[in-house]
Amino acid sequence: MQASRGKTEEDRAEGRKQWLVVVETLEGALRDCAAGKGMMMPFFGGDSVGYVDVVLGSLLGWVSANQEVWGIECFHPRRAPLLAAWADRFAALQTVQTVVPQVSRLVELGM
Repeated sequence: MQASRGKTEEDRAEGRKQWLVVVETLEGALRDCAAGKGMMMPFFGGDSVGYVDVVLGSLLGWVSANQEVWGIECFHPRRAPLLAAWADRFAALQTVQTVVPQVSRLVELGM
């Protein structure tokens, strides 16, 4: 993640800007999914987890590890309230908890 691992402060600043664009895009996509249904849906897939949820959710461990190591809150509730709430709901799923590695282990392995 360039926001945390860029070689220079300029690289890291550019990475943070790029990440904000990604977060805004994901927040908009989640809002659009809800708008199409006329109400807020808990997941990108609607009432249940779908493909996008699984793909994005598979990154949550690393996102949390980056947050822990670099202090970069990726899905800040004020910046992306729908995405932050989605991440909490997804991470709380029993199935997810059994397959996603602990953040401390990811920090140990990759940071």
